[in-house]
Amino acid sequence: MQKILIANRGEIALRIMRSLKEMGIQTVAIYSEADRNSPHIQYADEAICVGPPASSESYLRGAYIIEQAKKLQVDGIHPGFGFLAENATFAQQVTAAGITFIGPDPYAIEVMGSKLAAKEAVATYNIPMVPGTDRALTDSEEAIAIAKTIGFPILIKASAGGGGKGMRIVEHEEELASQMQRAISEAQAAFGDGSVFIEKYIASPRHIEIQILADKHGNVVHLFERECSIQRRHQKVIEEAPSAVLTPELRAKMGQSAVDVAKACDYVGAGTVEFLIDDALNYYFLEMNTRLQVEHPVTEMITGIDLVKEQVKVARGETLSFKQDDLTINGHALELRVYAEDPANNFLPDIGNLQSYQRPQGPGIRVDDGFEEGMDIPIYYDPMIAKLVTYAATREEAIAKMLRAIEEYNITGIQTTLEFGRYVLEHEAFVSGKFDTHFVKKHFDPAQLYEENEEEATVAALVAAQYLQKLKMQNSSGNDNLFEKQRVSKWKLNRR
Repeated sequence: MQKILIANRGEIALRIMRSLKEMGIQTVAIYSEADRNSPHIQYADEAICVGPPASSESYLRGAYIIEQAKKLQVDGIHPGFGFLAENATFAQQVTAAGITFIGPDPYAIEVMGSKLAAKEAVATYNIPMVPGTDRALTDSEEAIAIAKTIGFPILIKASAGGGGKGMRIVEHEEELASQMQRAISEAQAAFGDGSVFIEKYIASPRHIEIQILADKHGNVVHLFERECSIQRRHQKVIEEAPSAVLTPELRAKMGQSAVDVAKACDYVGAGTVEFLIDDALNYYFLEMNTRLQVEHPVTEMITGIDLVKEQVKVARGETLSFKQDDLTINGHALELRVYAEDPANNFLPDIGNLQSYQRPQGPGIRVDDGFEEGMDIPIYYDPMIAKLVTYAATREEAIAKMLRAIEEYNITGIQTTLEFGRYVLEHEAFVSGKFDTHFVKKHFDPAQLYEENEEEATVAALVAAQYLQKLKMQNSSGNDNLFEKQRVSKWKLNRR
């Protein structure tokens, strides 16, 4: 491949381009009118506008993107994550146009895109499943009968769902019928598919996922796990690798299960198999994401493998250059998703202008972003600003490095999840490793963010007052008019 179009925007487009540049491959960026000044456009060798700000009129215009790719004689299309990344029709259309889709075959995307179809596909591999139904339900009476055999609480889930949409926890029988109808309606509105099923609700689960790589020659390996239990609204905020609770034996078993899931759908490329783990360390298959994950950098840090480069090599038909026994875990990595959200206001988006934007620096710190100071955060897309990643020899050192990075990351003009990240990393539950997906519900008190900020502001004001008093005393004693010089200097600076 000599030229690849990245069918995405912002930080992931820029991250992919950097790897492609190291491989000597030319890049083509796409952008909406809202992203006209995005850094990924400046970085690419070529760029084309694909429409107005709304994603439905730009980044989701699969046929138009393919048409432009053909005009530019593109060899491959990398979808990144989100938008068209898990769209089986788009993958098929790319291939039909004579362009290489850098991802799995449409069949794998389609099968794993449906939780029910995924369950059916992996059934022959004896992979642990959460007790529940293996088909869609529409009748509430039937659902109640099944729920009684499983035992309450149960979880209603959309078959085509993700991000918590179409999901309902039901603790009592009398709630099931109404909650089921709500789940069906929400799933239909969000995914165009109202199919739902029910599972036993795991009360205190951890969310652990396994990264896999598979080539076109039947070779499949796993690149260990990522801990993704710190979430809000069923979406991840902090990830780490490796997990603090997996033993080598459990890691090996889960890794093999992830490999088997990939084999069940003839998977090719990079993918992620997600599991739930209960408080007794029993694990259950959840779903497979047929794309590059937002949190892939932590895996890259502990393995030394560039997953984007591997995706391209696999798409070119190359055999994996390493086997399972060649892979080892080295050190520990953390990722904080820096969102333009207000953690003290139920994590609602806080769109605005990046009045100041300075990244943290130093050994073991990686920032994947797609913004510069003075840019606006568009209202049309996911509000993630950056992925802040730290790497060190131990978990304790990686946490300490992340806390320093948060302190140095200067963002003003909007609220972000940086302070939430600090709150989590300093909390005893996280430090000890004794947490689950309900961390926010159990431990997070938004009021404490305000209290801590007010304390810091009070201390800063006291220090400033003491400093000014000292300057005044020096000035009154005739010490070279120091206070006056400071005042005049600040006035001149402000005038500039």
